[in-house]
Amino acid sequence: MLLDPADQYRRGVSFKEAHAGERAFVVANAWDAGSARLLSQLGFAALATTSAGLAFALGRSDGVNLLDREQALDNARSIVAATPLAVSADLESCYAGSAEEIATTIRLAAAAGLVGASIEDATGDPDDPILPVETAVERVTAAVEAARALPFPFTLTARAENFLYGREDLKDTIARLQAYEAAGADVLYAPCLPDAEAIRLVCSVLDKPVNVLAGVGPMLSVDELSALGARRISLGSALARAAMGGFLRAAREVREHGTVCFVEQAVPYGELNTLMSGTAAGPEEGGRS
Repeated sequence: MLLDPADQYRRGVSFKEAHAGERAFVVANAWDAGSARLLSQLGFAALATTSAGLAFALGRSDGVNLLDREQALDNARSIVAATPLAVSADLESCYAGSAEEIATTIRLAAAAGLVGASIEDATGDPDDPILPVETAVERVTAAVEAARALPFPFTLTARAENFLYGREDLKDTIARLQAYEAAGADVLYAPCLPDAEAIRLVCSVLDKPVNVLAGVGPMLSVDELSALGARRISLGSALARAAMGGFLRAAREVREHGTVCFVEQAVPYGELNTLMSGTAAGPEEGGRS
């Protein structure tokens, strides 16, 4: 399904404007069309894909280059088609080794109906997980240039992955984010910051909006993260893992105890069928969640 250009422009503008509010907004991460359809009816301002959620749904590990560009974009197309909301994609390291291929990834993302995407400085190699900052900046620059050439607002998020891979170097993380900001990234993101003070510091030294990953490290609320300076809050793979958690608990109950009490907590068939067949609602007034 190809988006009408006017619809994609509308989504792009709404996503860009959501970052300008005084309070942080939540972007909910969907891993397939069904989860996107359900999330769209709950009043979120925007959706994002999750590379981890997709990898898990395909029976693969995350973060070790087991997804390719077409798989990620096929997943994004199905999510875009299932929602009237703006959708940004977790494109890992853009599935590309050169500036030219990074630009191609961004153009293909736009063709898939996306109005935003992220590029990270991870390598996918467990023995050497983080790119040199000079190389990472060149890659962010290529992604920014491709995004700026599109005929609608495309929000480019640059990610510094140090803490996600166990490199607890806040000084280097901040330096990387500042370099990505200077390269033109619209949003900055360092997953897994260790505490509230680190979040506050990162937000205070950057001029562009900062995305914070909720539910990792300090268990802070949306209001608390907003007060620390976050302007966008993402859920990463948390919703996908919550769904998998419910599935595993149910399956273990049957296998280990021979009971089916889990059905009491399951969404009734008729309710879920109706939610999936109905037209997804747009965001609530003001686009906040």
